[in-house]
Amino acid sequence: MTGDRLRERVRGIATALPEVTADGEGPHVGYRVRKKTFLWFLDDHHGDGRVVLHVKAAPGAQQALVGADPVRFHVPSYLGARGWVGVDLEAPGLDWAEVSELVREAYRLTAPKRLAAEVE
Repeated sequence: MTGDRLRERVRGIATALPEVTADGEGPHVGYRVRKKTFLWFLDDHHGDGRVVLHVKAAPGAQQALVGADPVRFHVPSYLGARGWVGVDLEAPGLDWAEVSELVREAYRLTAPKRLAAEVE
């Protein structure tokens, strides 16, 4: 898939969640719930040639995911120190159900309790 098609697929997953807004239209798009960012879509960020997501993750999830599959998952620059997880959207064996669940979990970690309960 091209970066544009991947961006649209991610947009569909993220904006299906309650009160989500997209910040940006180009190769870098942040997704927020009530002004709090839980997801970044990055296409060729700083010329790295990759199309990735950076998602907020629960404590310990980053280590588990990166340790289990370092081809699909990585520790992102800037947000990795806060436990966020990078997901390579062009990696072989990408599972869109898993991507969707990671986005939903990031949302639940960020959204107010009432909104988070709507997606559990």
